[in-house]
Amino acid sequence: MALSLFGSRGNGVFDPFEFGSVWDPFSAPESGLSRKLAGDAHAGANTRIDWRETPEAHIFKADLPGLRKEEVKIQVVEGKSLEISGERKREELQKGDTWHRVERAQGSFLRRFRLPEGANVDEVKAQVQDGVLTVTVTVPKLQKPKPQVRQIEIA
Repeated sequence: MALSLFGSRGNGVFDPFEFGSVWDPFSAPESGLSRKLAGDAHAGANTRIDWRETPEAHIFKADLPGLRKEEVKIQVVEGKSLEISGERKREELQKGDTWHRVERAQGSFLRRFRLPEGANVDEVKAQVQDGVLTVTVTVPKLQKPKPQVRQIEIA
């Protein structure tokens, strides 16, 4: 019987009470390398970032619970994009511990955002408070040019 995305019965009906037969892309794969890649993808997918624009700036807020500021890197690349990256380390295994469930994401993450034209990349500010990283990129207000009036003499 072929494994169905919606359960092992193969009838295409989703059964929420049928555990273990639904394909999970982040479940423990066969090889150690695949497991690491799946963990990294899971960590990246779980790095939630909000991006909002105000008249003065673009503000990025990232949920990074449990990470210290030394574990996060913020870069402006070629003045065009903002990169936020870091790594969630796996907890040290203690002899005698029995793990019943591991659900928190671990691995490295990288998020990249294209900055708007005219962004002041020299004035990027970042702070972290209560597990939330806030990155502010100021955008100078464009002043509308004053209409120029020039008097023309009649010859």
